[in-house]
This record gives sequence, C-alpha cells and structure tokens, in this order.
Amino acid sequence: MMKIKNLLISALTLVVTGLTTPQLLAAENWSFGVLSQRSPVLTAQYWNPILDYVERKTGVKLVLKVARTAPESNEATEMGLFDFVYSNTIFLPKMAQANYQVILRPRDEAITGQIVTLTDSSIQTLKELDGKEVGFPSLAAFVGYAVPMDQILRQNIQVIPVFGGNQEGIIAQLKAGKVVAAGVNNQVMKAYAQREGMSYRVLWESHGFNNLPISVHPRVPKKLADSIKNAIDAMDGDPEGIQILESTAALIGQKPPYGFRAASASDYASYVDFYRQTLVKDIK
Repeated sequence: MMKIKNLLISALTLVVTGLTTPQLLAAENWSFGVLSQRSPVLTAQYWNPILDYVERKTGVKLVLKVARTAPESNEATEMGLFDFVYSNTIFLPKMAQANYQVILRPRDEAITGQIVTLTDSSIQTLKELDGKEVGFPSLAAFVGYAVPMDQILRQNIQVIPVFGGNQEGIIAQLKAGKVVAAGVNNQVMKAYAQREGMSYRVLWESHGFNNLPISVHPRVPKKLADSIKNAIDAMDGDPEGIQILESTAALIGQKPPYGFRAASASDYASYVDFYRQTLVKDIK
C-alpha cells in the first residue's frame, strides 16, 4: 500500500489550472487516473485541457495521475486509489472489490487488438511467430496483450513475450527491430505510425471493443460524479468544448467523432465475456 502511494506521489501529477474563484480554491481535489498507454507528457497534453474545462464548468478540481507503467496503474486502481479512472482494466475479475462504475464512454470507433510486424518483415502469418520474441505493452494491456495472446494460445503458437512498459514503448521496440512482431491497440499503433513515419503490416486483428471508459469510485458523491459526467458528455456540443476536443485529438491522431457519452457497464459486456473465456492466465 505504501509503495503505491509513494508511486502516485512521485509519478507525473498535473493539477489542472483554471479560475481562482473562492469556490474553486475551497474545492476538494479529486484524482483522475489514466491508464499508462502513451508517454506521460503526451498523456498530460491530451488530458490537461479536458480536465481544465471540466473544472471551469463545474468548480470541481481534478488532479491527473499517471503511473509509470500499466501494471502499476492497475495496482493503484485495484486498491481504489483513484476517484475517477480512465481505464478498461476495471473489468478484470480482481478489480471487482474496487467496484468502479462506468459513467462515460468515448464516441470514437471501437478499439481492436492487433498483432503487427514491420512492412519489410519476412513474417507473413502468425504461425511464423512460433519460437520468436513478440512484444507486448505489459501483462496489464487488454487489447495489447490479453486479446492477442489469447489468439496466439488458441492457435497453439509458442512465443517469447517481451514487454515494453506501455503501448508506445513496445511499438518503439518493434520499430527498432528488437522484436519481430508486437501486440498493440490499433488506434495507438496507427497514431504512432503516422507521427513517426513508421510502416507496418497487420498479421491479425480482433473484433472491436468499446474504447476505454471513464469510471468513478463509489466513495465519490453521486451529485459530484453526475456533474463531471454531464460536463464531459456536453463538451462536443459547446463551442469551447469541441475546440478543446479537436485540438487534443490532433495530438494523438484521433479521428472524429470526438468526445464522450454517458454510459454504463452494459456497454462493456464484451470485456466481461472475454475475461470469462480467455486462455490467458497471467493478466495483471
């Protein structure tokens, strides 16, 4: 417990700025955890303007917290250390005690798990990965590890897993030729490749899953949680809000539609079904 608390203190912590009215100065801080996928700097550049907007609309100060790696983020989430969290790992069976409740889902297209290789690679099929080093973000990555590894196991392929800490970390290793293929989130992969001029080929792709939800811990008062939900839900209908969504989306190569919509656990039933049936046993 102390280790994770120290981690969250030492991890990138960005307090959104905004109006300095007495109401805001008196407001209690609420943590907003984000699953580690991209670099801390890029994560901050994406989320800070959104959280700043929410603060100015609601008077609620949110503090962005990003752990160094996805497993560390998951450990903090499992312990219920975040008040709000942007993560799709809350559906892991071990997360049940934390009891995070889905309140919002992204409006953009579903995410998929992919197994990719470089365009000039000699690897053409999954079977050719047998006995080779294949990269993954971490044991905590859903579409980057659990989903592609499940497919690998179902095809009786034996690979040597190599982990990169987060999505962009393992993609960088693939680009550098340190692994012959990698399990990735299709959206993160596409955006990274466009940004870095990287050419890749998809060996396998899963069906779609709704993108990462925003969820709230039960200790957060319902009235406060609803104010956050409503403010984010309405962003794409507000001139200021849509401008922020468009500018932050440009940073990560996100395509429209932008923003979030109110959601519930039923929108993520496919995650629960996957965890119930998966052959992967070492998900963190």
